[in-house]
Amino acid sequence: MKRIKKIKRRSKSSSSRMYFNKETQVQIEKYQTSETNEEKQKIYADDIFPAFDKLAENLIFVYGFITPQDNYHNLKSDCVSFLYETISKWDPVRGTKAFSYFNVVAKNWLIMNSRRSKKLAMKNVSLSDTTGFSENDKRSLLNYDLIPAPDELLIKKNVHNEILEILIEIQNKVKGQKELSCISAIITVFNNIEQLDFLNKRAVFIYVRNISGLNPKQLSVAMSAIRKYYRELVHIRLNEKD
Repeated sequence: MKRIKKIKRRSKSSSSRMYFNKETQVQIEKYQTSETNEEKQKIYADDIFPAFDKLAENLIFVYGFITPQDNYHNLKSDCVSFLYETISKWDPVRGTKAFSYFNVVAKNWLIMNSRRSKKLAMKNVSLSDTTGFSENDKRSLLNYDLIPAPDELLIKKNVHNEILEILIEIQNKVKGQKELSCISAIITVFNNIEQLDFLNKRAVFIYVRNISGLNPKQLSVAMSAIRKYYRELVHIRLNEKD
């Protein structure tokens, strides 16, 4: 009698979590307890970033978070950066699995971002099509002065200088060569922003990547570290002003 081999099917839940497994959780705990930035960055780049990257990708496509206002790569990169900034907030002592925690965090961020994008889309209007404008709107458009007032220019200059000071401070703080290449490229772009022909979020990313010589993965990891420094320094400066 011929024996029928029983095929064991892998459940959807287990297959969907293969990229974010028990080892990923172990590495996140190791990251949290690591005492050096160099070790943290290596753990993140080798073991955590790939899991975060795939998690963000799956959520974006499964739940349809892409909108006409969003660029997929920018959206995923921003989501992964947000996850990076929340690594320290996950507490294994509470019993919540790392996958469950970061899955909820990423989904909530994507939902909030989607709502924000829709609000911005509703607020934006095309100045080339004035058919829906009222007479008052048309008069305001005709009388609008495209040249900023002197006080606005002064404020803009002061803001520019403050941001540049923070970027230079970050440059003095970072230790890894990739982070140093990244922040140096950002400063170069920032200092030449008026000379750039085309400027949006994606274009800036490409400019920085070309100047730094980093590949997209290296740049994303470096950007995540720099964002964290930037937010910490801005927070300190705001507290000093208070």
